[in-house]
Amino acid sequence: MLDSNKEDATEAGQEIRDVEDGQKKLKYPRAIPFIISNEFCERFNYYGMRTVLVLYLTRKLDFDDDTATVLYHTFTTLVYFMCVLGAIIADSWLGKFRTILYLSIVYTIGSACITLGAIPTWDLDARAMTIAGLLLIALGSGGIKPCVAAFGGEQFKLPEQAKYLALFFSMFYFAVNSGSFVSTMVTPILREDVKCFDEDDCFPLAFGVPGVLMVVSIIIFIIGRPLYKISAPAGNMFVKVSKCIWTAIRTRSREKSINPREHWLDYSEKRWGRQLVDETRILLNVLKLYIPLPVFWALFDQQGSRWTFQATRMDGDLGFWTIKPDQMQVINPLLILVFIPLYEVAFYPLLSMIGIRRPLQKLTLGGIFAGLAFVISTIVEIQLESTYAVIPKAGEAQLRIFNGMNCDYRVQSNIPEHADFMLERMSMFEEKYLSVKGKATYTYTLSSSGPGQDCALAEEQRTFVIEEEKQLSYFIRKQNTGIDMLRYEDDTEKSSKGYPLLRVLGNTATNRSVVFRDIDTSDPFDRHTNGSYVYDLVESYPSDYEIYVDGQLILTYTMRLGGVYSFIVSDINGLVVQPIIVTDPNSVNMLWLIPQYVVMTLGEVMYSITGLEFSFTQAPESMKSVLQGCWQLTVAVGNLIVVIVAEAKIFDAQKWEFVLFAGLMFVDMGLFSILAWRYKQIPLKTYEEDDLNETLSIDQKEQNGLDNPSFKKSDE
Repeated sequence: MLDSNKEDATEAGQEIRDVEDGQKKLKYPRAIPFIISNEFCERFNYYGMRTVLVLYLTRKLDFDDDTATVLYHTFTTLVYFMCVLGAIIADSWLGKFRTILYLSIVYTIGSACITLGAIPTWDLDARAMTIAGLLLIALGSGGIKPCVAAFGGEQFKLPEQAKYLALFFSMFYFAVNSGSFVSTMVTPILREDVKCFDEDDCFPLAFGVPGVLMVVSIIIFIIGRPLYKISAPAGNMFVKVSKCIWTAIRTRSREKSINPREHWLDYSEKRWGRQLVDETRILLNVLKLYIPLPVFWALFDQQGSRWTFQATRMDGDLGFWTIKPDQMQVINPLLILVFIPLYEVAFYPLLSMIGIRRPLQKLTLGGIFAGLAFVISTIVEIQLESTYAVIPKAGEAQLRIFNGMNCDYRVQSNIPEHADFMLERMSMFEEKYLSVKGKATYTYTLSSSGPGQDCALAEEQRTFVIEEEKQLSYFIRKQNTGIDMLRYEDDTEKSSKGYPLLRVLGNTATNRSVVFRDIDTSDPFDRHTNGSYVYDLVESYPSDYEIYVDGQLILTYTMRLGGVYSFIVSDINGLVVQPIIVTDPNSVNMLWLIPQYVVMTLGEVMYSITGLEFSFTQAPESMKSVLQGCWQLTVAVGNLIVVIVAEAKIFDAQKWEFVLFAGLMFVDMGLFSILAWRYKQIPLKTYEEDDLNETLSIDQKEQNGLDNPSFKKSDE
């Protein structure tokens, strides 16, 4: 026995040396740099386009926030549903190389559609071009997603190059996050800091540059063609598993009473063989754990939608640099690159000390982190609410009075709680919460409290007409020889872009030119006052402005992100420009979003990487590709959850939607903990060589010519 053990040990040692020698002899596959470069360019395109997508949908295509959120997550859902289609095409028809090549071309056409649709001078239907482009990108990106990593893995000879293979997957994951990091940083700069086609931004460039990278990825992929090991399609396990399950369901419905079996899948054994039945049973056992997983992705992917909209309502000014709202998404891939080695070196050893060692425990903790991230985002949203414009609801109306005269007036009226008040010169009176049903008319008298014939005013009774759910403003101005009140409907809502909005209220005897000149860029925009007039709201960049009237510098003023301003321009007793803040600018700094991104990324690393590792180690060898597709489907279902919640429009305030997702995540992890506690690994039986024929399915026998009645087992 000792000699036998020595022999076994000697043989095992020799095998290890042979493998190590094989690794030394076999060079690292020269095709890998082409595959890694291809993945970097493709991920640059995908994340670059997706980073600016919701802002393009709201700012250029005029979708509201909810509709843009629905479109964004519907697109992401389609991408991950297409992973299954891509796997089927590659394994059953085209093979991985041709699937990647052909669908990359479809992908590029989709990018071109969005880019061309974003060019305003071409007069294309931008909405139709964008929807068509997103559909093509979903097909292309989703279709190649399950193929590229697997195609790279096929370039290695195993087990001789097992270490090289592990290095490849590390490089591959690094390429994914590097492409995401660079594009998330660059595309917002291309979008906002470059001006093109007479626009203040350049979405065509923000979409076009990632599109060019997609073309580059195809070229790189084709150049590496002579170096690739290309395997022929070998049949798709998705199809086989689906047929096995369908056969079991159908047969069980017919034979349940006359042929009871231990497990319902056993009813498909006759057609598909014992091994496929057992492997499918193991697969379904793992998939039970997948039931709660989509909720995590519902939270995670809102970084590109709800959290980006949240950033537009914050102040990105750091003094030396202004953060763009969509650039906040760069934190995630950056932190991933930092956290992956930290988890291995520090975090996992610390978790092990407190008893968190098993994969399912790590998955649960990752989901809890995601819920905590949304708790933090709720707290941030509550702080932001104090800076939002108050919009009148049903049963309410708003009244504002702007005094464009260089005089103080006493106002006596029957407005509730404002029977007698002073309206100072060049100032604003505001009441945001007037109780109104339909229309209401309030009477008032104005009396001047200052000397001078320009302030003289007959104390006659006048009226304010207020309407439910509307913001009505009145502008006191000089009109011929008297004083007039100009009525207009106001809008104090912040810009969806987060930019400042301004309105000029002109109270001038003659036409005058009013110029706002950006001190940083020297770009001017003009407003010519046509005597006494109220001008439409205009969107501008956050910056310091010099304000000129007829070429004379009157005022230097800073307009900040999210502010809504009115500028009263008056030439009564000299030229005057008086700024009035109607809606306060954003005051909560964008850096307060960092904690929720950090916590979410902590959860992602534990959830995503651990989940994939657990699933692959638990699945039979032949089922690993099926499990990859099922994992991608959980991402698709998660985004579908966001679409349903956003479309339902359950809440008026964003904070309650965040609370819903946080609570849903915690409940979901409670369910997952129960499933994890009940989970028991089903061992896969071994199939001996001499029992192979007994387990062959009918289809397998037909393919191998073994359906002849004279066929007998070898031991007979």
